[in-house]
Amino acid sequence: MVTLLNKISNTPFVRNAIEDKADLRAFREKPSFRVLAGVSAIAFSYVLGWPMVGLMGIISLKTGNPWFAVIGGPAFYALSHLVFMAGMVLSGAEYSLIFLRWLTRVTMESLIERFGT
Repeated sequence: MVTLLNKISNTPFVRNAIEDKADLRAFREKPSFRVLAGVSAIAFSYVLGWPMVGLMGIISLKTGNPWFAVIGGPAFYALSHLVFMAGMVLSGAEYSLIFLRWLTRVTMESLIERFGT
């Protein structure tokens, strides 16, 4: 485990995150409309995903028509995936990278402290 931890901690991304003391200060700023629209689209995609697939299954059982589940389930799931991707494009990678750098720093510092490399 220590050898693997040393290899991971020597990668440039991890090293930079730890050296720069990556934090979440950027989230204190007010997000732009584009970022808010993207995050809203991502949240809405979760409503379109499995809940709608389940609803199509229930409607299929209630009506006795299996086509609701056969066509409607995959169609709503595909639509939710497209809405999720649109949300990711709108919100951009900036905040994702900030969060990932912070999470990497916190995780690696915790693992290094625990396993003592």
